Amino acid sequence: MQRLQRILGLALPIIGGMVSQNVLNLVDTAMVGRLPDPAAALGAVGIGGFANFAAMALLLGLSTGVQATAARRKGEGKCEEMARPLNAGLAIAALAAPVLSILLCLLTPWVYPFLVDDPAVIALGVPYLQIRLLSMVFVAMNFAFRGYWNAVDMARVYMTTLVVMHAVNIVLNYVFIFGHFGAPQLGVAGAGLASAISTVVGTSVYAYMGLRLARPAGFLRLRPSWAEVQRLISLSLPSSVQQLAFSSGMLATFVIIARLGTVELGAANILINVMLVALLPGMGFGLASATLVGQALGRNDAADAERWGWDVCRVSAAVLTLLAVPMWAAPQLIISLFLSAQQAGGEAIVEAATFPMRLVGFSMTVEAAGMVFMHSLLGAGDTRRVMKVAVLMQWGVFLPVAWLIGPVLGGGLTAVWFAQIAYRGVQAGVFAKYWTDRRWSAVTV
Repeated sequence: MQRLQRILGLALPIIGGMVSQNVLNLVDTAMVGRLPDPAAALGAVGIGGFANFAAMALLLGLSTGVQATAARRKGEGKCEEMARPLNAGLAIAALAAPVLSILLCLLTPWVYPFLVDDPAVIALGVPYLQIRLLSMVFVAMNFAFRGYWNAVDMARVYMTTLVVMHAVNIVLNYVFIFGHFGAPQLGVAGAGLASAISTVVGTSVYAYMGLRLARPAGFLRLRPSWAEVQRLISLSLPSSVQQLAFSSGMLATFVIIARLGTVELGAANILINVMLVALLPGMGFGLASATLVGQALGRNDAADAERWGWDVCRVSAAVLTLLAVPMWAAPQLIISLFLSAQQAGGEAIVEAATFPMRLVGFSMTVEAAGMVFMHSLLGAGDTRRVMKVAVLMQWGVFLPVAWLIGPVLGGGLTAVWFAQIAYRGVQAGVFAKYWTDRRWSAVTV
């Protein structure tokens, strides 16, 4: 019972923050789904959102590096140095993100047409993506902060900040998408602007909380050495490559589905957003496990670290199995939250998404295990093996198979989703095997 309380005490605030983050994505989807051309709007937000995630992926690995290092320092009892990796992460974000942001904004009009050939989706998606890219430096800093708060058992700060940030985002969505309170009606671009502004708000809140709570641990006080920056980059880079491969792989999935048709693309956007929200508890439990594993290894107790991974996996699998019931029992009810069958093209999107939604529900238990073991390995610093498996499974197996059975053989959206579930299941099994071999216990952080 004591271990369960420890798991829930760490995981629930993380899950709460993530729920607010992905509820925001669902609100974006639901709001743009009410625009005059819902299929094009949903496609633009779906492809633009994943293109934005892919563009930032090389910086998002900072969260993994900061969390693994800060958790290890806490386990070692070096509490006065816990914020040093956060300082290093913020410095890397401040130097690298602005250059990357400007470059990608300039490239967007030329790159976007390669992702989808529908003129309506391109017209809506290009400005949406450019606006999102302008906030890249703040997103990178927010992920560095997330890694730190989770590592030092202060996930409530992360949760509270995200709730504030996304409340701002929802209000601004209402204002800018539909043109309320005297603001211009910007449609899909308004959703991008609201997201960018709320990210700046989030960074400001994180910095304020850091000055209040993390100064004794060295926040903006201890200057990281070049060796510490190199170590953080070494830990973060494999995770960043994995994030880049995953996000660009999801983007490639959208591109494959776009070849099936605009209706299938709109349905896929709904399915993926629902799937990502459903996976939030698994990811939250995984991040909690990463902290518990890192702290146990800081105490030189590899046996306890391994036990934490299995304990968290059991809790996560039980929770996700329960949450998945509505997806396979009442898929059309969930789909109806995003668009009405009476809208233009709405009935076709609902029909295309119904059976794949059931498949998403049936896959949640295995997804829970995969999430927990992946993050447990990352928390131990075993980022290179995780990267190799994730990249190989997605790019070497799933995407070629999805292209073959979808656009080439005409299997449709359901066939692509069967392939998605199969590859995720095999990947979860590999991570579980890695967890049992304990090679991660020898990684130096």
